[in-house]
Amino acid sequence: MKKTNAVRLLESRGVAFELWNYESDHGDVSARAVAAKIGLAPERIFKTLVARGDRTGVILACVGGDSELDLKALAAASGNKKVEMVHMREIQSLTGYIRGGVSPQGRPAIHRSQGPGRGSGGCPRPYRKAGSV
Repeated sequence: MKKTNAVRLLESRGVAFELWNYESDHGDVSARAVAAKIGLAPERIFKTLVARGDRTGVILACVGGDSELDLKALAAASGNKKVEMVHMREIQSLTGYIRGGVSPQGRPAIHRSQGPGRGSGGCPRPYRKAGSV
């Protein structure tokens, strides 16, 4: 498996992690579909969504695989008046990752904001859907 910037960053900081491989049909790259393929409950998977704020520009928001992103709450948390989701066609040019494989790690030029929600949801080990699809 080819290393992503996220993997390099985690390794450089000595963070313990595990990579999971699964077959992707490139059609359904949702957190729910990935959770089913690797045998985890959707709430154990975190998805990284790409949005754009009217003041800060591009924002990455991490939310549980079983959750929806609250754009008003994200705007408030990130110092924006308005936040909109980025169109799928823009994801790779803005993040360097393809749709379904966006990682919040290894992207220093993008404003990061933890999405409103439950943090790690009490999971002893949250899983993030990211990397190469």
